[in-house]
Formats: sequence, structure tokens, C-alpha cells
Amino acid sequence: MLLSLIYAAILLPYEIIPRKEITACFSTIGVSSITKGLLMNIEQTLFARSDSKCELCNAESNLSVYEVPPVTEANADQSILVCETCLDQIENPENINTNHWRCLNDSMWSAVPAVQVMAWRQLKRLNTEVWAQDLLDILYLDEETQIWAAANEISETNTESSSVDSNGAVLNAGDSVTLIKDLDVKGAGFTAKRGTLVKGISLTDNPEHIEGRVNGTRIVLLTKFLKKA
Repeated sequence: MLLSLIYAAILLPYEIIPRKEITACFSTIGVSSITKGLLMNIEQTLFARSDSKCELCNAESNLSVYEVPPVTEANADQSILVCETCLDQIENPENINTNHWRCLNDSMWSAVPAVQVMAWRQLKRLNTEVWAQDLLDILYLDEETQIWAAANEISETNTESSSVDSNGAVLNAGDSVTLIKDLDVKGAGFTAKRGTLVKGISLTDNPEHIEGRVNGTRIVLLTKFLKKA
């Protein structure tokens, strides 16, 4: 337990840093007061900046420091304060609740670049939702912030070879998926309707494509229009 806390608090700047666990860890193992002071100062700065609220949805409980990747050092400018719900859905896209993220309608206008970056990234994840795409279209980021926001997307593209659905959940052969929009099936003479369940999918050489049977016809589907069932 102690080793995992040390690793999360010191060696992995992208991890979440819960207040209680940091305090317990430092008091138990006696890590240098300089390191402790730095991390606690970041937390205090974020609580003051956010008025002790989640900087994405304004929740007031179960708040943690989240460093927005990619970062090279721990500091408040590259961190945001998030609630447990936002954190879970950022770290586990398969748990995403689209309605929860309507909060971005307000938080995307934050003057804090780190908050703007996370708003942009979450809207990108939800861009198959009309309201999310509308917000993305009007969200303005300066050049430096836009580069930061897109950096994580580029990194994920370069390192991720798995097929993922519209929410980022990994798709495996044999999974079932649901269509999130109507799709015209060229050459088959029908439209695959939104909400159609496709069982027992097969993967292809292209991670953006999967194969499945709809209306008795085996077709290729784009993963960005699918949601894991």
C-alpha cells in the first residue's frame, strides 16, 4: 500500500492525488518536507482557485487533484480539481454518462487553460452527440492551449492499436455493440437504424472498422458510430 502511494504521489505526475492518502503516506514514511510542501501547495492553490468545487461540474465533495497530461512537472497551472464522478469517467471512458457532461456548457468558458483542455477532450469523446459537437464548434482555444489539448489525442493515436467504440471502450472479437446513429448500408439497400444491436462482432486489420451482421447481412461498421453493449 505504501509503495503504491509513493509511486502515485511522486513518480507518476499524471495520477490522481487524493488529499487523505497523500497526508497519510507522508506522515507514515517521512518523505521530504519539500516534496510534501509542493504537493500540498498545489492542492491548496486549486481549492482556492476553484472555490472548493470540481472545476468541470461544480460538485463540492470527493475532490482530487488531477494533472492534465502530458506534463513534465507538478504545478497548479497544469492541474485541475475534479470530483469522483468526473474522475471515474475521465479515467474509464466506458463508464461515461453523456448527460453528466452537459456541465461543460459552463466550464468550457473557464479562464484556466487546464480546464479548457479537459473540456475540449471530453467534448471530443462525445462528439457524436449533437449538443457536444455544437459546443465543440464554438469553443475557442488559443494556439498554445489547442496544441496541449490535441497532444494527448496524438499520443493515444500513436500508441493505441485496439479498436475502440465512440466512448473509447476497447472492442474485442465476440462483443456486442449498439449503433448510435442511422447508417446507410451501400449496396445492401437498407439503413441500419440507430439502436440496432449487433452481436458477435469480428475485428479487422483496420482498428477503425469492425464486421457484424445486420438484417442478416454481414457488413463493415465504423467504430466511431458504435457503443459497446
